[in-house]
Amino acid sequence: MKLINGTEIAKKVHEETRRRIATLQARGITPGLAVVLVGDDPASTAYVRSKDKRAAELGIHSLKHELPSSATQSDLLALVECLNADPAIHGILVQSPPPLHIDEAAIVRAIDPRKDVDGFHPVNVAKLALDDPTGFVPCTPLGCQRLLVEAGVQIAGARAVVLGRSMIVGKPMALLLMAKGSGGDATVTVVHSRSRDIAAITREADILIAAIGRPGFVTADMVRAGTVVIDVGINRVDDPTAAKGYRLVGDVDFDAVAPKCAAITPVPGGVGPMTIAMLMANTVTAAERCAA
Repeated sequence: MKLINGTEIAKKVHEETRRRIATLQARGITPGLAVVLVGDDPASTAYVRSKDKRAAELGIHSLKHELPSSATQSDLLALVECLNADPAIHGILVQSPPPLHIDEAAIVRAIDPRKDVDGFHPVNVAKLALDDPTGFVPCTPLGCQRLLVEAGVQIAGARAVVLGRSMIVGKPMALLLMAKGSGGDATVTVVHSRSRDIAAITREADILIAAIGRPGFVTADMVRAGTVVIDVGINRVDDPTAAKGYRLVGDVDFDAVAPKCAAITPVPGGVGPMTIAMLMANTVTAAERCAA
């Protein structure tokens, strides 16, 4: 069993990103990323902090806007409009999920697609479906694809099963894996809560992407020997023996499943670092396109 180390692969992506930033800076251009956080959700706050820190380390101009949970839809739309018009900002990310009174889909649609480094704007979703390389791909699926490529996994012709159909991971992941060319050409099945006999489908997978948000959902009987497993899940489970009273686990029962795998990602240290790495890479791509 090979452990796919997302932390190490993310470091490689960051080094590539640093070189691209240096090239832009030599032309007097500094990539700019604006991250908007509404409310004080602890997980979102920690995630935004890590993004801000990584951007600073790489040399990206990072602008963080923290709005109170009482901020209105109009407040947020006005801020997005200002960021769209700011030439120093090449990428805009509004941290999800916002408070319940915010229409998240409307906020996403308000972002300039050329600055939508999260890849959620309908224009970018359409470009992904159309194999148009000028769009932005959501960061987590893009990171998963890079993990597979860096691990030397044969994707072309493989049977890939994606567990989950969200717009954040499942659907774009399926589109990426079935796309023509490098990192694609797989035969893809998407499994979801209404699928019948899920275990029978997942056992057919050469590559299994687990992104369902349920701790330990994928058990040993759901995976055949020699499968490559990418575990997207990051779930908190109570653990009184842990310093924080909880630990992070994935959607895969790692201890039971790992011995059967050709390769597998850990949680933490697998997909998580890659999501931020691809966000930074997307931001630099936006700056390069603006400078072209």
